[in-house]
Amino acid sequence: MRNKTKITIRDLTKVFYKKQGSVTALDDLNLTIGDGEFVCLVGPSGCGKTTLLRILAGLENTSIGEFTIATENEERPLQSMVFQERGIIPWLTVEENVAFGLKMRHTPKEIVEQRTSYYLKKTGLDKFASLYPKELSGGMKQRVSIARAFANDPEILLMDEPFAALDEQNKFILQEELLSIWAETGKTVLFITHSIDEALLLSDRILLMSAQPGRIVQEIHVDMPRPRNMEKVRENPEMAAKFVEIWKHLQEEVQQSRQEEA
Repeated sequence: MRNKTKITIRDLTKVFYKKQGSVTALDDLNLTIGDGEFVCLVGPSGCGKTTLLRILAGLENTSIGEFTIATENEERPLQSMVFQERGIIPWLTVEENVAFGLKMRHTPKEIVEQRTSYYLKKTGLDKFASLYPKELSGGMKQRVSIARAFANDPEILLMDEPFAALDEQNKFILQEELLSIWAETGKTVLFITHSIDEALLLSDRILLMSAQPGRIVQEIHVDMPRPRNMEKVRENPEMAAKFVEIWKHLQEEVQQSRQEEA
């Protein structure tokens, strides 16, 4: 972990109340994430991963506990979030989508133009700046979401399975582009994925979550040197062992969840 702590979560519990009772989505989470750290959350479906990101994004309230995000620049937004569903605005062009967050914050025009141009180039979108979302492929739409998130210059970046709907080729390309931008910007990233390969490729640290109610039950440090690519990850014996360890964890949690439901 990096020397400075960026995200601190203390005794966090989230309960959803319904007519027929209540559901505890997250139970007593305690976690710190270092400044500039890339952390992946891995766990069975329904374990509260997205709920945690939504809490950190300010879209849900905690039931118990608290979290803090350390700020370095009061003018920055606390977070930007990239969703699994493509969250770009259909009536804005690629360029307008990337610039949207900056304009909403009334950032000076020259800075908006500078950052927008920079991240359009970094994500290979500069030639498509005047197109609308309906004219883009799925992979290009996710490029727009990533470019907008980084251009907005948040304190932390929250990503909820942003590549899950893409084919393997596009997924690998965007993973490497994401790592390149992350290495350059030093942003703190909390990333949800169901792909063990993806977690091993991207992470400094992988947090394994239990089935509902979601708890962090194990953390795995990924010490493989960067830059990485999928070929290096898959041929590395230590990474193969970590893959099996995570796979067994997911199997056990799913089986336990089914037994409790039976």
